[in-house]
Amino acid sequence: MQTNRFEHPLNEKVRIYLRLEYLIRQMTHASQLSDQWQHQIFFRALFDLLEILDQVQLKTELAKDLEKQRCKLKNWLNIDGVDQNALLELLDSMDMAHHKLIAANRLGQDLRDDRFLSGIKQRFSIPGGSCCFDLPTLHHWLHLPLAHKQNDLSTWLSQLTEMTDALNLWLRFTRESGLFQPQIARAGFFQHIAEDASLLRLQICPSYGVYPMISGHRGRFAIRFIPFEEGATIADTIEFKLAIC
Repeated sequence: MQTNRFEHPLNEKVRIYLRLEYLIRQMTHASQLSDQWQHQIFFRALFDLLEILDQVQLKTELAKDLEKQRCKLKNWLNIDGVDQNALLELLDSMDMAHHKLIAANRLGQDLRDDRFLSGIKQRFSIPGGSCCFDLPTLHHWLHLPLAHKQNDLSTWLSQLTEMTDALNLWLRFTRESGLFQPQIARAGFFQHIAEDASLLRLQICPSYGVYPMISGHRGRFAIRFIPFEEGATIADTIEFKLAIC
C-alpha cells in the first residue's frame, strides 16, 4: 500500500542535519542530469548549503554526535543475537568517517574559494538573478560540453564528501534506532511522550487526504492532521505508523 512519509526534527541540530541532507540530495540528483535548468537547481542548493555552513559550527557538532553513536554501538559488542560482523563493519565506517571529518579543512572552504562559484553566488540571492544578462559567466558555463560540466559538478560535490559521509551515517543510525509502530489519531489529533528523542518518522496513507502538522521537543510532541482540500472533513480515526528515533 502506498504511503506518504514525513519526518520532523525534535531539536535544532537535527533540523539543520535534515536540511543539509535535503540540499545534498538535490545537488546529487541535479548533477546527474543534462538539463541546464537542473544545473541551476544544483547551484541554488549549493549556495543554500554554504549559507548554513557559514551560520553553524557543523564540523565540531557532527564529529561529537558521530562519536556518541560509535560509543553506543560499542556497547552492543559481544551481545547475543547481534550480528557482530555487521556491527564491526558499521563501527569501522564510523571510525573512518569521524577521522576524515576531523582531518578535513573548514567545511565548504574549497567551494567558497572557487573563483567561478564565488563570482555567481551573490546573484542567486536575487529573485531571478540568474538570468543571462545578470550572469553571463554562468550562461557560458551552461553551454559548455556536457562532459565538462559533469566533471565540474562531480568535483564540487566531492569537496563535501567528508561532511556527507558523516551526516549520512549519523542519520542512518538515528533513523534505524526507532521502529515503526501502528498508531491512531482521533478527530485528527495525536500526542505522545518522546523522552530524549531526536526525530519523528511518520507514514500515512494518502487516501485520508491529510498532512501532519507536528510540534514538540524531546519530552512531548503533538500531531494534528490537516485536510489538504479546504473544507474537507477529517475521518474520526486516522491510522498511521510512527517511529520515535
